[in-house]
Amino acid sequence: MSRTTAIRLSVVIIAMALVLGAPVVAGDIDAKTAFEKMKTLAGDWKGGVSEGDHKVYHAVQVSANGSVVMETMNPGTPHEMINMYHLDGEELVLTHYCAGGNQPTMQLDREASTPTMLIFDFTGGTNLDPAVDQHIHNAQITWDGDDRIESKWFSYAAGKQAGEMTFDLKRSTD
Repeated sequence: MSRTTAIRLSVVIIAMALVLGAPVVAGDIDAKTAFEKMKTLAGDWKGGVSEGDHKVYHAVQVSANGSVVMETMNPGTPHEMINMYHLDGEELVLTHYCAGGNQPTMQLDREASTPTMLIFDFTGGTNLDPAVDQHIHNAQITWDGDDRIESKWFSYAAGKQAGEMTFDLKRSTD
């Protein structure tokens, strides 16, 4: 099947899914649309970690004339971390400024992502050797309406997955 035929077929399938009310499948989101979705997270988020009773707080703000989304995880604590999301041409990039002192970078996986679930894959980083050092390697943000999200972070060590942390967050109205 030619590339043109495959693209046309994909457009027809997505159009049929929308008309029939079927769920939108992976692979139908571009970086600019995903970045606009990230901007909707602006505000305060409270919740917990799925793997325990830890309470968490995330503050999200849009900054630099709308060109970056900054997420601060547990601001003011010893484990504060910052995630910066921005466009780089046709790509949506995430840099995770980790409490562990490294800065892994990830990019939106447009083929695996959907309008309600953004998946970011490791592309490199600073202050880490991905074959050896522990670092965040992948991230996934899933929307459940406008005021609930699930944020998953996957760590790697020695070149393979070493853990997963899931934050269940609700928009704070306080």
